Amino acid sequence: MATLNVKNLPDDLYEKLKLRAKRERRSVAQEVTALLSAVMDTPPPLSIMDLQGLGKELWQGVDAAAHIETERAAWD
Repeated sequence: MATLNVKNLPDDLYEKLKLRAKRERRSVAQEVTALLSAVMDTPPPLSIMDLQGLGKELWQGVDAAAHIETERAAWD
C-alpha cells in the first residue's frame, strides 16, 4: 500500500480534518482516504455540451433550470 506525505498543509485545514475524522470515528489517515476516494469516484458533472441526442436518461431527476444556471455561472 502506498504512503502519501502532505507538506505545508494549513493548520486550520488540518484542524477541520481532525474534527471531521473524530465525528466520523476514523483516524485522520482513514478520513483522508475516505475523502479522496469519494472525490475520485464521483463522476464529472453533466454538461449540456456533452450530450448527443436527447439524453433523457441522463437528465432524470435533474432540475434543468438550476443546472443551466450553474453552467452559465461557470463561464463567467
